Amino acid sequence: MPRRTRRRTWDKAEVRRLFEAYAERREPAVREALMVAHESLAVYLARKFANRGEPFEDILQVARIGLLKAIDRYDLSRRIEFTTYATPTIVGEIKRHFRDKLWAIKVPRRLRELNYALMKSVEEMTQRLGRSPTIPEIADATGVPFEEVIEAFEVGRAYGPASLDADIEGTDDRVSSLMDYLGEDDVELERVEDRHTLEGALQRLPARERMVTHLRFYEGLSQVEIAERLGVSQMHVSRIQREALRRLRALMSDEPRGEPTG
Repeated sequence: MPRRTRRRTWDKAEVRRLFEAYAERREPAVREALMVAHESLAVYLARKFANRGEPFEDILQVARIGLLKAIDRYDLSRRIEFTTYATPTIVGEIKRHFRDKLWAIKVPRRLRELNYALMKSVEEMTQRLGRSPTIPEIADATGVPFEEVIEAFEVGRAYGPASLDADIEGTDDRVSSLMDYLGEDDVELERVEDRHTLEGALQRLPARERMVTHLRFYEGLSQVEIAERLGVSQMHVSRIQREALRRLRALMSDEPRGEPTG
């Protein structure tokens, strides 16, 4: 039997040096090395979308395209792990592939009928709950496996584009469309980098400004409550908060910033 070759492991320091070299010289060989170092991430995310009517190799190629884009856009100075940064890019690339590809695929009758049945259930559950049901709630109520619910909704989005805006008549006077019940991209994924940037900027604030910002926006205290806790006037708290927000805006937009005033 042929011997299995062990996959090489890459330590963080080595990967960081590769990113530093690529940022400086943009050499194709360094880019290729970064691709190899993170191939397992592309494979892992591609497998999440397997068994959906597309050959795995095609999905993997799309994942690799997303990985290349992430490598080209990655900025070490952001101090965010590359895998954290790259995951939304790769997943977004795969989702776009499915969205574009499915328009040209003939939708199986079974999935058309399942989509129709699920949409009727969604309408009834929406009226009962007073909100749109979640995917797990739909699966529990209908007895349809979770993955099949997702598949039916995805295919339903691709089948008959005009149907997305078709009116669904309810028992009341409210008129809605299929689009009201379809999922959207996870906006939190797109905010990962912003959150990391904000956390880094907060750490660079003077201690008093950092404390006031934490109490005001993380603990939800009013300026009066903060003033009482710190033993200062509300006007002083207002000045500290205003200066902290100004400094944060400058830090996050790479604008020139003044020295901390204490």
